[in-house]
Amino acid sequence: MTPEELLAVEFELHRPRLRAVAYRMLGSLAEADDAVQEAWLRLSRNDSGEIANLAAWLTTVVGRVCLDLLRARTAHREQPLPEHLPDPVVGADDAGDPEHQALLADAVGLALQVVLHSLAPAERLAFVLHDMFGLPFEQIGPLVDRTPGAAKKLASRARRRVRAAPHPGGDPAEHRRAVDAFRNAAAGGDFDALLAILDPDVLLRADTGAHPLQTVRGAATVAGQATGFRRGGGAGATMRPVLINGLPGLAGVRDGRPISLMSFTVAGGRIAGIDILADPDRLGRLDLPGFDDRPDPVTSAGPRSS
Repeated sequence: MTPEELLAVEFELHRPRLRAVAYRMLGSLAEADDAVQEAWLRLSRNDSGEIANLAAWLTTVVGRVCLDLLRARTAHREQPLPEHLPDPVVGADDAGDPEHQALLADAVGLALQVVLHSLAPAERLAFVLHDMFGLPFEQIGPLVDRTPGAAKKLASRARRRVRAAPHPGGDPAEHRRAVDAFRNAAAGGDFDALLAILDPDVLLRADTGAHPLQTVRGAATVAGQATGFRRGGGAGATMRPVLINGLPGLAGVRDGRPISLMSFTVAGGRIAGIDILADPDRLGRLDLPGFDDRPDPVTSAGPRSS
């Protein structure tokens, strides 16, 4: 095996971690893969023998690439990321492919991903690299043009925002019971059953792609919306259980193709948040295991050709 082939094999060992870093930073699976590919290109152009800690070197490269992308979005005055839901990581709600299930188990919940994308780019980078991936502030500081102490303060501010946000309950069985109850009540148009499973202050966010993120708050209003899901989906529309970022969720399906993805935040046995991705363009770009036979880029291996 040539030195180049050995380097490619070693890079593959780091790919899942690098993709996880980029996904948490960018919220886009396609952009995350592009950032990881850029790290591979930079590695292949460098003398890897001079890199003392390859994992740390690759993580900082991916972090820098992601930070540059986020700053470019701001410079071009694109819509702020909180106006659109991040890409969900979706899997079939069964044993499925072990590699994909491992990715789902490692994925942060979509609600937390939304919170991350409300942070300023430097705050997000400091929090993600330190709190989620254990990189020391001595390495993070230069990435954000700050001293280690200032980078630590960035992460601390981000941490307070993250802790203040609603988080899914720690009991997967409770989460599944709540989602199943919602599915049955919505399918049957049972308004009272929906009120029973929804938190009084539940927040629904819907990303249709054509408009900024739409929000609805309050159990009665959300229940009224949910009873219309079946009618809105058209004839033959159903809701199929799936895993979304490692937690039970639902896919609205018509003619075997997904028309929406629903992620839930459950607290105290009730649904406190619902995030719906119904943008047909983005759904069409996602690789959704169980819906078609396209390869899943999240779990594919091997440095891509440039």
